[in-house]
Amino acid sequence: MKIGCPKEIKPQEFRVGMTPNAAQEAVARGHEVIIETGAGLGSGFDNADYVAAGAQIVDTAAEVFATADMIVKVKEPQAGERKMLREGQLLFTYLHLAPDPDQTHDLLSSGCTAIAYETVTDASGGLPLLAPMSEVAGRLAPQVGSWTLQKANGGRGVLMGGVPGVGPAKVVVIGGGVVGTHAAKIAAGMGADVTVLDRSLPRLRYLDDVFGGQFKNQYSTAGATAELIQTADMVIGAVLIPGAAAPKLITRAQLSTMKPGAVLVDVAIDQGGCFETSKATTHADPIYEVDGVMHYCVANMPGAVARTSTIALGNATMPFMLALADKGWKQACQDDPHLMAGLNVHAGQLTYYAVGKALGIDVVSPNVVIKA
Repeated sequence: MKIGCPKEIKPQEFRVGMTPNAAQEAVARGHEVIIETGAGLGSGFDNADYVAAGAQIVDTAAEVFATADMIVKVKEPQAGERKMLREGQLLFTYLHLAPDPDQTHDLLSSGCTAIAYETVTDASGGLPLLAPMSEVAGRLAPQVGSWTLQKANGGRGVLMGGVPGVGPAKVVVIGGGVVGTHAAKIAAGMGADVTVLDRSLPRLRYLDDVFGGQFKNQYSTAGATAELIQTADMVIGAVLIPGAAAPKLITRAQLSTMKPGAVLVDVAIDQGGCFETSKATTHADPIYEVDGVMHYCVANMPGAVARTSTIALGNATMPFMLALADKGWKQACQDDPHLMAGLNVHAGQLTYYAVGKALGIDVVSPNVVIKA
């Protein structure tokens, strides 16, 4: 198979879809790898690294899209990239379609087959291709939140860990999954007073057993959230409904109950955001203020630490990418129901229920399109 990796063009996105190690693995299996020149520079990989791995370097993204059977990326294809997709081509990347009708309709019109990293599952019910970026984003959230909390950036001017005689920042983490757990660990490590909210009692028991001495947890209700945000210096939104739009957990009206200069960090912004006032921002202009509350809503947070993120993502995606290349997407999905869970679009048909529900589009079962 011809596997193509274009340079990411979303603003301030420095990651790359394939590492040289992944390219070397694919070439060793007899596949052809085509990399757009400079695609890896933001992550510290130059063209020579890919050439040494056996890949071919081309000058433009257009050449990658025109030549490759499978396109491997990081972020969802932008409008110009979507025009280059074609019928029968395989796209393997993050998609986040539920809050993005324009992208969804363009992918359907292209006739391509699109497998989304964020909906591939594993035997334990986890999301193995989302997990590494969730770990990165979770660990980044308190770091960028503490920066936003500085007075010069519009925040309350509160130090996360306080100092002797002055209490620490109060941090509320909504969601106790991968993002929330890593966010709570880092925030607590910075010395903050941390409370994690979640609706899963088994998850709360796990957090209490493993981290009981580091941070608190509480069952998540609308009332509990409303009460905690009134005294919070920082709220980290870390909720996820796989493939679906994120629920809105803090309303515009509730901002008036928060402390002036408090910070909201919305890690769910890729799925539409979990605060009513969230709107996607970039690393170049990451924060904005609504009703005295600072919002950090960068849609590709892991891009800020591109090398760590690229290597972590590549470790997770490589086995699936190789399976798709070795077997073709139909056989690979038939052999692995967890990979089949990643199938979102095929030949003009939507194949992921949560996206169809969010966008009001009819859905066809992936089992049906595989057998067609």
